[in-house]
Amino acid sequence: MTTNIALDTNILLYLYDANDHTKRRVTEGIVASSPIISTQVVSEFINVTKRALKLPKQEVLYKCNLIFDRCQIISVDQDILDHSYYLLKKYDFQIFDSIIISSTLAAGCDTLYSEDLQHSQLIEGKLTIINPFRKGR
Repeated sequence: MTTNIALDTNILLYLYDANDHTKRRVTEGIVASSPIISTQVVSEFINVTKRALKLPKQEVLYKCNLIFDRCQIISVDQDILDHSYYLLKKYDFQIFDSIIISSTLAAGCDTLYSEDLQHSQLIEGKLTIINPFRKGR
């Protein structure tokens, strides 16, 4: 299944949030649509879930495999890093956000779900940042 949506790490983390059932359900729906994620998101997700959940490393990877099996993963390569540098300078993004956005653009996505970036921001005339938890999105 091909999709034009991508996910930022901060959205995926709600899959493990026992306190916010609404955000968890929204995230489960997005993941069910087979979104694109970059290897940067995979790394961040593993790092945060390992620290936050304090799970054994085997369990962290097992849980990640269950989630990422439903996603399309795009590798970060030299072209993406080069474009990340351009995005960082143009939009003043954080380093990892630039890599995620560049990966998303390289995958041909038109939507990036993120809670940390500016809602409705249009990047390069092609990619819209959407906070999926914002009312009236």
